[in-house]
Amino acid sequence: MNFFKKKRMFLFLIAIIILVGLIGFSTRDRSSQTLPEQIISDTVGFVQNIFSKPAQFTSTVVTNIKDLKNTYEENQVLKSKVDDYKGLQFRYQELEKQYDDLKATNDSFNQYTSMDYDPIPADVIVRSPEGWFDQLTIDKGSDDGIETNMAVMTASGMIGKIEDVSRSTSSVQLLSGFNETNRISAQISGGKNEDGEEQDTIFGLIEGYDEKDGMLLFTGVKPELEVKKGSTVLSSGLGGVFPKGLPIGEVDSVELDQYGLSQTVHVKPTADLYDIEKVIVVDAASEDASSSNGDEGL
Repeated sequence: MNFFKKKRMFLFLIAIIILVGLIGFSTRDRSSQTLPEQIISDTVGFVQNIFSKPAQFTSTVVTNIKDLKNTYEENQVLKSKVDDYKGLQFRYQELEKQYDDLKATNDSFNQYTSMDYDPIPADVIVRSPEGWFDQLTIDKGSDDGIETNMAVMTASGMIGKIEDVSRSTSSVQLLSGFNETNRISAQISGGKNEDGEEQDTIFGLIEGYDEKDGMLLFTGVKPELEVKKGSTVLSSGLGGVFPKGLPIGEVDSVELDQYGLSQTVHVKPTADLYDIEKVIVVDAASEDASSSNGDEGL
């Protein structure tokens, strides 16, 4: 028994000596590892790579997902700001147009006032698709001094006349809805006769509208008269309904009828008959139009 105890003690001492030797050997400065150390180091590195690669991949995927989410949120914010900017831009353009319309309407109002007319400003409140070319409704009526057959203008020129009146609203018959039974006495300036001499005025009637070309039809012009393109067309006041001198349009072209007895002048309206928001109703009972009804009217 003592022999075995001594032998185990001896082996234990040898193991301690070897261990201390290995520790000392491993801690000293060396330029290279021993073969066992290399095997252990390579094994540890391989195991680390096995576990670190998936971990790195997972971390990269999570990071990319977060980046995509942040990018999406940023894009949504930017898109919202762009939409807001577009909305503000459209609103600015709308306000700018309203300002221009108001300014032009105010200038026209002052002009008609200086011509001793009695202008009444109004806004368009209804324009049905069914009667788009024929009529519209304004927010002024008999309580505001509106009467039937008064001329209706925009800042650019005549658009029609008052057809029906209630206390607070009125319907307007547009020039595009005029025909042979609903006419305007008009005049053209700048015409020439058959001898080439300047004509002060050429009288006729606006009694139709060509929807295809968007032109008013000025009829009753003698065939010997030469009408200049671009000449101004005004109300003549001869019918007794519309005041004299209201702008209607300008001459675009002229054609002779099939019998050669008269000319039809195509007149481009000075006012836009499609985009109408604000109008001015001109009192037909002014001094320049106080005579009885003539050619104009229904």
